[in-house]
Amino acid sequence: MLGAFSVGKTTLVRRYVESVFSEKYLTTVGVKIDKKTVTLADRTVNLILWDMAGEDDASTIRMSYLRGMAGYMVVADGTRAVTLDVAISIRERVESEHGPLPCVMLLNKHDLVDQWVTPDSLLDELRARGWSVRLTSARSGEGVDAAFSELAERTTR
Repeated sequence: MLGAFSVGKTTLVRRYVESVFSEKYLTTVGVKIDKKTVTLADRTVNLILWDMAGEDDASTIRMSYLRGMAGYMVVADGTRAVTLDVAISIRERVESEHGPLPCVMLLNKHDLVDQWVTPDSLLDELRARGWSVRLTSARSGEGVDAAFSELAERTTR
């Protein structure tokens, strides 16, 4: 899980792993690691989820932490346009350092539709580039399981 500060990486992982949501904001320091066993169509896999501390500058991400990963999610907050720019920069940096790996981009906080600032045209442009882009809400659970399932499927092919 990569992305800018306060985009909801930790709450998305918590929603997925524990099926809970909390309004309480806790800054991730370093890396928080969770595990979830999931059953796919033809097998069971263990996902080891690394929730990395938020970075508003893609150049400060410690690429050594990402060595050996099978795939990743990059998260943006649909109510703060700058976080999508950060997410795009992070993905481009990861690809330049580690090559093409399965990636799902999450636009989180979709439950706050009245505050949404991310234009559909930009999302369509990213999809046209072949990026998987999903709208999620850690609060409501919208799109969360599907996003993690997609990443699990793509990393185990």
